[in-house]
Amino acid sequence: MSRMLTFAAAAALTMAMTAGSVAAQDFRDLARQDLQRAHDELAANHPAPAVPGAASQTFRSWLDAGLQDALGRVGQANSGDAHAYLMRYYAAGFRDSNIAITPTFEGMGPYFGTSWPGFTTGWRDGKYVVTYVKPGTRGAPRVGDAVTECNLTPIEEFARKKLDLWEGNLETEAGRVTSAPYLLWNRNNPFAAGVPSICSFQSGRGRPREIQIRPIPVVAGDLEAAYRASVYMPPATPLGVETVNGRPWVHVHSFADSADWRSFNAAVEGQAATLRGPQGFVLDMRAASGSGLNSSTARGYGLANRIWTPEFTVSRQPAAGELTYRATQGNRDWYAAALGRMQADPQFVQEAGPVIAQTQEIVTAFDAAIAAGQPTFTLAGRPAVADTGAANPVQGPVVVLVDAGCSGGCLDTLDLLSKLPNVRIVGSTTATDSIFVEPTVMRLPSNYSDLSYGHKAWTSRPRANNQPFTPAQGLVYTGNPADETAVRTWVGSLFGG
Repeated sequence: MSRMLTFAAAAALTMAMTAGSVAAQDFRDLARQDLQRAHDELAANHPAPAVPGAASQTFRSWLDAGLQDALGRVGQANSGDAHAYLMRYYAAGFRDSNIAITPTFEGMGPYFGTSWPGFTTGWRDGKYVVTYVKPGTRGAPRVGDAVTECNLTPIEEFARKKLDLWEGNLETEAGRVTSAPYLLWNRNNPFAAGVPSICSFQSGRGRPREIQIRPIPVVAGDLEAAYRASVYMPPATPLGVETVNGRPWVHVHSFADSADWRSFNAAVEGQAATLRGPQGFVLDMRAASGSGLNSSTARGYGLANRIWTPEFTVSRQPAAGELTYRATQGNRDWYAAALGRMQADPQFVQEAGPVIAQTQEIVTAFDAAIAAGQPTFTLAGRPAVADTGAANPVQGPVVVLVDAGCSGGCLDTLDLLSKLPNVRIVGSTTATDSIFVEPTVMRLPSNYSDLSYGHKAWTSRPRANNQPFTPAQGLVYTGNPADETAVRTWVGSLFGG
């Protein structure tokens, strides 16, 4: 997640530290170097070791043990993709979505696989269920059948070995949803099984039946069709406003800088009067992920301000409370470099003076804490603002549609939207994030991976560590998430009439 907790306007600027050119393509050696460097960087600068409480326990227990676990697997890191999988495994073991090690090269996309059985699965109501069968596939189970075991292993145990930490965090509902299509695929991960040889499937309450699994070659478009039948994927144009059954439908499927925010914000401003009308509107934030140099939180808050007005939202924005910083030279240098880039950008100087002043205050506090030998220091974030008495300009009900792809700035935006009147969060459970926020990004020695991690602790955040947004009873969508017609019909029914 990317944020400066002034909530004014601005940017969590990243730092890339290039560590020299790669001398050789031995991915085993590169993996050892990258794992050790990631471990050392996190041990030296991540706030968790210096912050008490349950949110830090997983970090502490995995930091060294996870390194040894990953180093024990290095012998299988025989390619760039294998290297990327092993880096992902170590980072994911912290169970903190704000810690990630991502490849710097164009790697496997969501539709990648080397072979598959001609059908795929989704996560539905606590089960792995067949969601797609390629036409003409022989001996396949039926759509809707639940997988009970594979290779004589109960499906939960099989899924843990095949997917957990490699493809997603199975401790979360969102991780289950987004990784489920890979349960029976060969994704060229040398650390996990490929296509299983035999699985059992259950139809309704009937007895499970065994099916021999025969891998088939991948034909162009196969895996994309299968994945899209299982998990909602955003449209090519992630931002926009359309009218659906006479009601505005606002699309926000990305928080990345690369999205056309200028045109989108202009469209929202142009239709503000309609959005505020008595008919209400839909704010669709399914698959809304991504971040960039500009704060993803500011993107979401900017949207809310354009619809509800800043005068109305200001008193409902979550107070930042206390922010704890680990007083290390590395963290101090990150802020000093960020401050330098801010001050060198004339437009940023003109538009974000409070952010620059806050960053200068943080650098000064780092210098004082380091000089005093203090391991941490705490600064007050944005305080709560008293209700201004401004009237709610939005007359109608608002439905905010979310799913497992809502992460990062999407969660921050929900922190605000969930406090606005006549707003309902609907759909399915979102992703999670930790209280360790605002990313440091650094290049690892191989040049093939970047490490990112939250470098300060929002210990007083109202939303607990790794807590998703879960729609209330009656507001949960239980149909096929890939059936857009069904989704829109269901959402329309929530408005009544």
